Amino acid sequence: MSSLSLGPASASPRNLAPVAGWRQFAAPSRGYALAGRLWPVFALAAALLGVLGLYIGFFVAPTDHQQGEAYRIIFVHVPAAWLSMLIYLAMAFWAGLGWVLNTRLSSLLASALAPTGALMTVLALWTGALWGRPTWGTWWVWDARLSSELILLFLYIGFMALQAAIEDPRRADKASALLALVGVVNVPIIYFSVRWWNTLHQGASVSLTAAPSMAHTMLAGMLVCTLALWAYAIAAVLLRLRNKILEREAGSAWVLDLLRTSEGKLK
Repeated sequence: MSSLSLGPASASPRNLAPVAGWRQFAAPSRGYALAGRLWPVFALAAALLGVLGLYIGFFVAPTDHQQGEAYRIIFVHVPAAWLSMLIYLAMAFWAGLGWVLNTRLSSLLASALAPTGALMTVLALWTGALWGRPTWGTWWVWDARLSSELILLFLYIGFMALQAAIEDPRRADKASALLALVGVVNVPIIYFSVRWWNTLHQGASVSLTAAPSMAHTMLAGMLVCTLALWAYAIAAVLLRLRNKILEREAGSAWVLDLLRTSEGKLK
């Protein structure tokens, strides 16, 4: 993460005229200020929910009658897998919006989402391997869901590599947006793979159209852990967004003013 983040989380550019509605935050200066106010709230929520969710999952939830204690990896694996797909959709949406409407903050938000999405994908793959060893007897199989999740990781890496390889930020935003939008087709493949093909990976334990196939305490622990990872992801993305805004807007008057204000506070 870049070291350009300046001042306290609540630092805000001065003399900003009020603009009606949420559109005011499309300006990088206002987006920077809003992200600074919000990320500590989500970071605190992530810490509290994480402790609660893991406590429920590891100390309250009963032992599974088929998988024994090994099933407890779901309290990290399943939320991470959900988030890996959700963050990719959000990244593609903001990248596409930035491409079509030429809004700088949208493209910066897509860039800020990519590392967190890649992290969640790695976490899902690694915890899946830890789960698969005692359950399937192997760390990895070329299963439809596992393979498509690995492709998702490559898409995240490709998105970040493409942005880093092109010097012109505008061209980099457009090229990476095209890759992100094309890669969206992989997300429904991941989600529906266990229905479309005969895979080793088990089906969904939680469905919007059917009652959950797990004990209520198991479900509660998993949902709380999901909220914790969501809160963490939002906090990390907002903090990274602030750094990316400062990098992109380094020569802007409001950034220079923020620098002078921060230096004055340090003296």
